Amino acid sequence: MSDLFSSSEPPEMTSARPLADRLRPRTLADVTGQEHLTGEDGVLTRMIASGSLGSMIFWGPPGTGKTTVARLLSGEAGLAFEQISAIFSGVADLKKVFEAARARRMSGRQTLLFVDEIHRFNRAQQDSFLPVMEDGTVILVGATTENPSFELNAALLSRARVLTFKPHGEESLQELLKRAEETEGKPLPLDADARASLIRMADGDGRASLTLAEEVWRAARANEIFDVEALQRIVQRRAPVYDKGQDGHYNLISALHKSVRGSDPDAALYYLCRMFDAGEDPLYLGRRLVRMAVEDIGLADPQALAICNAAKDAYDYLGSPEGELALAQACVYLATAPKSNGVYMAYKAAMRAAKENGSLLPPKHILNAPTKLMKGEGYGDGYRYDHDEPDAFSGQDYFPEKMGRRTFYDPPERGFEREIRKRLEWWAKLRRERS
Repeated sequence: MSDLFSSSEPPEMTSARPLADRLRPRTLADVTGQEHLTGEDGVLTRMIASGSLGSMIFWGPPGTGKTTVARLLSGEAGLAFEQISAIFSGVADLKKVFEAARARRMSGRQTLLFVDEIHRFNRAQQDSFLPVMEDGTVILVGATTENPSFELNAALLSRARVLTFKPHGEESLQELLKRAEETEGKPLPLDADARASLIRMADGDGRASLTLAEEVWRAARANEIFDVEALQRIVQRRAPVYDKGQDGHYNLISALHKSVRGSDPDAALYYLCRMFDAGEDPLYLGRRLVRMAVEDIGLADPQALAICNAAKDAYDYLGSPEGELALAQACVYLATAPKSNGVYMAYKAAMRAAKENGSLLPPKHILNAPTKLMKGEGYGDGYRYDHDEPDAFSGQDYFPEKMGRRTFYDPPERGFEREIRKRLEWWAKLRRERS
């Protein structure tokens, strides 16, 4: 048996630890599933070889080895290792960690500070890392399951390299199970189909695959082999019908979207339920329904977006499976609502115009003139306050002079947008009369 699975602890202590903990790799080269980072030509392998580590953000789903890799990095680079969680730590805890790191640095040893769930820290707390990163007090390694571009400060991101951890594929999960069998000294009591089902249940999470394997060993009697149905009864979990990262996922979400767009509530509900049954994250489906509301219904029914957001809040409040009914209701509402991509098309046209004419200044008459100098330059001259005009409409031109008036939004005569079209036509008539 290799050193990877050896332990100096007494056997009774070793067996008491969870399998996932016992199988933690001892070196970066032993990490499975992240070869682009820890393989022979991986990013982190090269950093270690160069003798220079910088601050990093590890971004990836749970169970992909972010904590383990951070700990191994500190060992292989000869750094002190400190670990905190943003869920349980505050400013006082950070100050203590920084003080300890400064003391180590005075004695010639640098600290690798691993911060789990770093996105949970607020903006001020994230800013507190900047000075100790800049002066070399700590090498920060933050772990997050959320997109760093949205959840972390720009100042923090500018000082750290983002490294992406990938979900475990079938091959790496099979490797983890083989290592578990070596450690336990016995094979998993599963037939081939059940073993494949267990891997799908883990859904790319290495820790989950080992936890499931542990449950199977605990449940098995002597010489008992489980099939798929028995496995599902034991672990109380179904394997996803499709791989969320592959074609099945995208095919079904495409079918759902097009069914909503095609005003077919029965088909839309069918595909929504297919995805629920496959283990899809309901909040992902909630986000897609919001997108459908703004792309395909728009202002033909302004309530569509509000109803989708309310369904998301209802799911947050009720959880699964009760909250799934709120998403189903929103789905049916969207499918039966009047359809319009008017705002969607207007947005794309306006974005193209913005890129083409991004250097043009707005006309001076609609710019404020807070200083005498700006008043002297003509800022605000000729501006007419719409509320003081007949019909609360002045008919002024608000586009840059060199650009001229453009029309981006052309609402169809469907749903509420029929009323919007009437307003726009009325204002266009007044604009012609008053210009």
